Amino acid sequence: MAGAELLIIAAPDLAEALERWRRHLGLERRVSPETLEAYDRDVDQFLRFLTGHFGEPPTIARLSEVRPADLRAFLARRRTEGVGARTLGRNLAGVRSLARFLERRDGLNAAPYRAVHAPKAGRSLPHPVAAAAARRLVDPAESLAAEAWIAARDAAVFALLYGCGLRIAEALSILRRDAPIAGARALRVTGKGGKTRIVPVLPIVGRAIEDYIARCPYALDADQPLFRGAKGGPLSPRLIQLAMERLRGALGLPDSATPHALRHAFATHLLGAGGDLRTIQELLGHASLSTTQIYTEVDSVRLLEVWQKTHPRA
Repeated sequence: MAGAELLIIAAPDLAEALERWRRHLGLERRVSPETLEAYDRDVDQFLRFLTGHFGEPPTIARLSEVRPADLRAFLARRRTEGVGARTLGRNLAGVRSLARFLERRDGLNAAPYRAVHAPKAGRSLPHPVAAAAARRLVDPAESLAAEAWIAARDAAVFALLYGCGLRIAEALSILRRDAPIAGARALRVTGKGGKTRIVPVLPIVGRAIEDYIARCPYALDADQPLFRGAKGGPLSPRLIQLAMERLRGALGLPDSATPHALRHAFATHLLGAGGDLRTIQELLGHASLSTTQIYTEVDSVRLLEVWQKTHPRA
């Protein structure tokens, strides 16, 4: 992890402050482990740049002397490494997070960090899985898994992604006691930032989970993760991604057919069927409606494609 390397390229006072910043993000801000790891990489890259830029590992005082021109030079260096605008924006967000923390706790001058704006990234539309393909993905009979219980497990996870609009991490964090079975009509989900939401559960999703539980060869304790790997440990998101890669090859689906594309399909298909955008926002756990509004663009694109293919005057 980048955090261990940061001790080498930061002066002692900054190294100690970095550990406080990480604890703040993990315990107080409750950011996800993925976000914490990404911020670690961002700051690691920035401090490595400053070490070469200034000729020595930076201190907190040195970070206060950083000018907007220095930050732009860092972004320009990253650009020459082939990094796109979206990643540059995330790099800057990680560095700003540290600067804000040091401003509050150590008197850092964070004004230069606020003065620099990330380059605008082109807005890419989500690529949802088509409804027919989604139905095949949640069917254990289509699975390429060697064991029936693993086929049932993968189908149950896919059913949660498509039927409830969950993220992979949200689906895999469900405990056995919270499994939506026995006619349960709703599921409490803990999403990004530790925020909880209630999502409805379709009967077919509940049946998929019941089928997996019945076939799973391991004892599923109430306070342990519902989904297990082949050796009985918590199921890794990477295994679900690999299962999807194999399936999309067998079913002739494009590379955009990922587990997250099932969540996109959940939102897009709801919207196409007349779903309310604000309700879809709540179901997805988006903090901002603007994040959800991108699905209106997806639906508009699909409508235009249908019109062009079918309208006699198109």
